[in-house]
Amino acid sequence: MATNSNNNKKEDQNSSAVRSEVVLRFENASFGFGHNHPILTDTSFSLRRGMKVSIMGQNGAGKSTIFKLIIGELKLDEGEVENGRGLTVALSRQVILPAERELTVREFFEKCFDHKVYDIDPKINGALEVVNLHAPHDRLVKSFSGGQQARLLLASAIIQNADLLLLDEPTNNLDAAGIAHLTKFLQQYDKTCIVISHDAEFLNSFIGGVLYLDVRTQKVEQYAGNYFDVLRDIEARIEKENRLNAQLAKKIQENKDKANFFANKGGRMRLLAKRMREEAEELEEEKVDVRREDKTIRNFVIPAQPEFTAEIMHISSFTTMSPITHKPVKRVANISLKRKQHLLLCGPNGIGKTTLLEALANGTTDGTTIAEGVRVGYYRQDFSTLDFESTVFDALLKVMDRPSEESMRATASGFLISGNLMHKKIGMLSEGQKGLVAFAQLVLLRPGLLIFDEPTNHINFRHLPVIAKALDQYEGAMILVSHVPEFLAQIRIDDVLDLEK
Repeated sequence: MATNSNNNKKEDQNSSAVRSEVVLRFENASFGFGHNHPILTDTSFSLRRGMKVSIMGQNGAGKSTIFKLIIGELKLDEGEVENGRGLTVALSRQVILPAERELTVREFFEKCFDHKVYDIDPKINGALEVVNLHAPHDRLVKSFSGGQQARLLLASAIIQNADLLLLDEPTNNLDAAGIAHLTKFLQQYDKTCIVISHDAEFLNSFIGGVLYLDVRTQKVEQYAGNYFDVLRDIEARIEKENRLNAQLAKKIQENKDKANFFANKGGRMRLLAKRMREEAEELEEEKVDVRREDKTIRNFVIPAQPEFTAEIMHISSFTTMSPITHKPVKRVANISLKRKQHLLLCGPNGIGKTTLLEALANGTTDGTTIAEGVRVGYYRQDFSTLDFESTVFDALLKVMDRPSEESMRATASGFLISGNLMHKKIGMLSEGQKGLVAFAQLVLLRPGLLIFDEPTNHINFRHLPVIAKALDQYEGAMILVSHVPEFLAQIRIDDVLDLEK
């Protein structure tokens, strides 16, 4: 019995040692895109095996950049990224690359490995089952909807069975069923996982820690607990630091007052006054640089084209995709959209919501008419309506009916777009920053019809209530697709078109 007890202890010790093993370490890491755009400055953090954490930080802080540093796509300027011995890493990106869209499903998954995988089809089926997607292996990737492509990206990481799983905005484009399947998988996942997401409810269901990338200090702060735990920790720390600074400020002012008093006495008192001033300067250096929370975009209004009071759009028929045959199905409708009317378009991934929205926006679908002269504002989930080679400055100015640099800059600043950002090419921005540029364009466009395809994707959750309020108050006609119930609950919806029914 004693021998079995000793063996059990050894097994427990070995198991504990495996769990406590550091699998990833950033040591005094510094990285930037040139001296004007630092991302990390002399920062250190580590992860142990089995940890599930989220990287948080405001749009453009560099969260996706950290993933690229982990997989070696980018190299540090200084410091080290140390992976555990033999560590395998799998990354699920935000979007499928253009070249991958031309591959079949089988070819897409074969590219996940640097060696030939024999009998790969059962492995593909297993990964697709996790993300709740039926996908014939000879079907082209480009034929799938945005939500289905998001599931393919997740499955491409899962199939590798890596020691470290990196997920970049995994819930973007997923419907409720897709998010539920992913959540269950991550709750049961026994390896290490890092997730970038702006969905607090999703993160809180499985993470045990947060890496917070502070855009101001370029440091990574490490916290235990879920997002709400971290928020409480940060608020408590800020309160403590503010109290300390208030005490120091009081003492500094007392020293300055005494220094002024003694300075006027002359003689040796001037030496005492000098010491008092020096002590005040030392106390100034002791002040803590209190961390500032992420900035939130300002409240905004999307002005509606004023001259349209009659019908703006009429839909008499539309086409969806059959989830079984993957063939188009024509449906009859009688939908009239006028000023101040908001239509929610819903249905599961793969039914053709994005395809239908694109056809409606471009006026290329049979059975739909848009009143002559109506300006259409179209927000695409992949931002393909933006010119990635254009600068932010030019992209915003060109949508204005009467271009005004002063007015454009005032609008842009409300979306945290200013300084060097104005002269960057859109293709160089983070996905969240592209989204803010797209919203700024809509404000400057003053459209009569707004079409939104998943406007919450990539956007910092702090901005979402502001965006929801703007959409709720929009006085033109609007068509909206979103899989986020909390977001939709804040917006007035006048009619619902369920493509599945």
